[in-house]
Amino acid sequence: MRCRRRRDDVATVAPMASESVEVDVPIADGTSRRVKVSSPSKVFFPTRGETKLDLVRYYLAVAGPITAAMGGRPTMMQRFPDGAGGPSFFQKRVPKATPEWLETTEVSTPNGTTSQVMVVADVAHLVWAVNLGCLGFHPWPYRAASPEITDEMRIDLDPGPDATFDRVREAAGEAHRLLDELGISSYPKTTGNRGLHVYVRVEPRWDSYEVRAAAVALARELERRRPDLITARWWKEERGTDRVFVDFNQNAPHKTVFGAWCVRPRVGAQVSKPLAWEQVNTVEPDQVTIATVPAEVASDGDPWAGMDGAPQSIEPLLGWYQRDLDDGLMDAPWPPVYPKQPNEPPRVGPSRARKDG
Repeated sequence: MRCRRRRDDVATVAPMASESVEVDVPIADGTSRRVKVSSPSKVFFPTRGETKLDLVRYYLAVAGPITAAMGGRPTMMQRFPDGAGGPSFFQKRVPKATPEWLETTEVSTPNGTTSQVMVVADVAHLVWAVNLGCLGFHPWPYRAASPEITDEMRIDLDPGPDATFDRVREAAGEAHRLLDELGISSYPKTTGNRGLHVYVRVEPRWDSYEVRAAAVALARELERRRPDLITARWWKEERGTDRVFVDFNQNAPHKTVFGAWCVRPRVGAQVSKPLAWEQVNTVEPDQVTIATVPAEVASDGDPWAGMDGAPQSIEPLLGWYQRDLDDGLMDAPWPPVYPKQPNEPPRVGPSRARKDG
């Protein structure tokens, strides 16, 4: 039996006697793409028993918001052949056998290795990837059409092992206030796990090195204001256990972050869900799942709906970054996979530096 479409233009899937179904996925031009989903009853999320087909239906239900957030972006896939909780692997390169309509683009790592990766041109691309067992989508912070321009700053609030989620909420509030002071609009989301992300849609003027520099400046200023709560220290031994680390290096070139509206590979099918700022103080991340989000979207819409229409300038943060350099403060450390950068301090932890010295 073929898929049938409701009047709201969301594809529905009728059961088939075989081990696969075909899903007609609506796309932007008013047509649809037919995507085969094998083993649709395979359980991907054991807490409530959601299946591969349930995950497909979820992405169809949030098609508008997720396309707005991820559309046109190169995206790395994280595949879980046995579902959440099972073994996994990251896959940058798309398989050799792909549908003719699947859009791809070439990305390059810091060491020059290139890969042909999927571009999320529409929700059919996500459904195709789900059929491969993809439970994690990690988009790059630029559009495939303009890879030299980074249009997203991603502020990753990463709690230490003893930091409660209330402290993460508080850290997000500090970031919100600071960005508001600078006239920079920002948008929070759950990570689908213990932290929060804060996104800024950036004017198309800067590359990833400059966006990272802005994130470094933001992290350092937040630490100066709330050293009891927030740390910008790259080395774990300096962070403490109950502070929230602002991971500026999530904005380094070729870095990806778990996608907005995407379902985490956790057994409870938690979602990395965009929020309005007033929701940050009440959200319980473990309760944000594929069982709850579609109804919230249907009733409340997309909290990030205005993001693309109002790109922001990061000039104030870049000014702070330059101020710190002028005052003798070096750049923050980079991850070890990157070539040595100008103004970067030695890549050695403080305790080892003392020992070697």
